[in-house]
Amino acid sequence: MEIFWFCMVALMIAVYVVLDGFDLGAGAIHLLVAKTNEERKAVLESIGPFWDGNEVWLIAAGGTMFFAFPVLYASSFQGFYLPLMVVLWLLMARGLSIELRNHLDAPMWRPLWDAGFCVSSLLLAVVFGAALGNVVRGVPLDDTHEFFLPLWTDWKPGGNNPGILDWYTILAGVTAMAALALHGALWVRYRTVAKVRDRAAALAGGLFLGVGLLTVILSLATFSVQPHIFESFSAHRWGVLFPLLAVGGYAMTRARGELKAFLGSCVYLIGMLTSSTFGLFPYVLPSCIDAQGSLTIWNAAPTGYSLQVALGWWLPGMALAIGYFAFLYRRFAGKVQLS
Repeated sequence: MEIFWFCMVALMIAVYVVLDGFDLGAGAIHLLVAKTNEERKAVLESIGPFWDGNEVWLIAAGGTMFFAFPVLYASSFQGFYLPLMVVLWLLMARGLSIELRNHLDAPMWRPLWDAGFCVSSLLLAVVFGAALGNVVRGVPLDDTHEFFLPLWTDWKPGGNNPGILDWYTILAGVTAMAALALHGALWVRYRTVAKVRDRAAALAGGLFLGVGLLTVILSLATFSVQPHIFESFSAHRWGVLFPLLAVGGYAMTRARGELKAFLGSCVYLIGMLTSSTFGLFPYVLPSCIDAQGSLTIWNAAPTGYSLQVALGWWLPGMALAIGYFAFLYRRFAGKVQLS
């Protein structure tokens, strides 16, 4: 059961990144691809029916982590208190920017809401990437499974006193920002028309090489910072399928078909996340000071009976969520026209 829940939490995080990733990316680039008020409204309408619903998967992943790996939930929420507060404020700023722009028809305030939407989306992409970098790198866990990270220390990954930000986690954050900007550009290209679509297509083309280069650099840095990942791939050669999935998805982003290119970006993100998950297994939060203090799927989970009971509640909830999203994306399919 522990392996099943590990896979389910990883799957929900991947779904969240793919779905909320395109509207984060759309927010990050919308000042570049939309020049007039009507064009910016079109970008917002392209994500309008979806953006708040997509965040359900973040809540679902957190809730699943709570009952499947309560020790991980308690330890990470304590240790990552500062970045979690930053994420909370950025999510509120992003939501307020979207809602207030739509409900307050005041030309004087529109630039503020547009800037808030762009900046909060950019920073969320960076923070989420840096958070993943912290998990991959490891945190200073001991046998009590307690830790707290300052914002930065000496900018060096690992050691006895790491910070949330170091050169590796910043690299992860910048890579995530570039990847989600590409993801958002391909979504805007798929959903809009005329000049907005053309600018999004041009931006996606410009981001393509940058994302590829950053992915290679980050992958090499990851093997250096977290040796366990190399050991996992060496011990289980079939795991190379996950990086190949990312490579295939990345290549698909150059497809002429708008939907095919966007789906390629989805596959790339899923491939990157599953590669990290496979490389870390069985760790859910490795320690950078003592391997004995690391949290694994075995010591972070409750009893098997608790996991079985949780499954009875989780399955109908997931069925409802999947049904809702299938209806939502089918109901609002198609291009957004400029008003």
